[in-house]
Order: sequence, then C-alpha cells, then structure tokens
Amino acid sequence: QVQLVESGGGLVQAGGSLRLSCTASGRTFSRNAVGWFRQAAGKEREFVGDITWSGTITHSPDSAKGRFTISRDNTKNTVYLQMDSLKPEDTAVYYCAARFSGVVGLAREYVYWGQGTQVTVSS
Repeated sequence: QVQLVESGGGLVQAGGSLRLSCTASGRTFSRNAVGWFRQAAGKEREFVGDITWSGTITHSPDSAKGRFTISRDNTKNTVYLQMDSLKPEDTAVYYCAARFSGVVGLAREYVYWGQGTQVTVSS
C-alpha cells in the first residue's frame, strides 16, 4: 500500500510559480511511475504529466504547454511539479497518482491517488 500526499498548493498571481510535491509513505514507490492530474471546478480530470521510475517524462501538450516540469527524487520518495508562468486557467485541484505500468495518462491505470492540493491563480 502506498499513501501519497501532495503539498505546495496555494494562491498565486498570474505569471507566478509554484512547486508541488508528492511524497509517498507506506512503501517506497521508486519503481512506480507517478503522474500529475488536475481537475478544475465543473470539468473533467485532466492529465498533466507523468514520470517513470527511471526518469522518463511525458508532458501533456495541452495542459503543460512547456510551462510545467516534472522531476523526482527517489531518495526522498518525492515527485515534484514545477509550474511557471501560471495562468488563471491553471486553477484546479492537482493530484498525484502512482501506477505500476499501463498507459501513460489514463487515469484508471493509476492505482494510488493523493487527496489533492488546491492551486488558485488570480488575474
């Protein structure tokens, strides 16, 4: 069993930056791929990006558009989402989730989910 906890969300002005963290406990998830998703109010959950245990990164071209960067530190059991040049449309609850294998970006492939952290970008 893996428990994931996101942190780092908050209120930021447009153009600002935030770094979200996703820390695992319960067992190491160094062999799991970890994805970031977001869900804005009234909208479907959206894939943001994914990083494998070896560091292969997949960004969603729609949501990230070159502004978001994923990284991981397996020694700290933590995955990061660096978000720069934030826009009001980035406002959402951001979730991290871990998968063993399967299709990158497909929510049902991710077995463990965090509780989410709110990111609000003001204009």
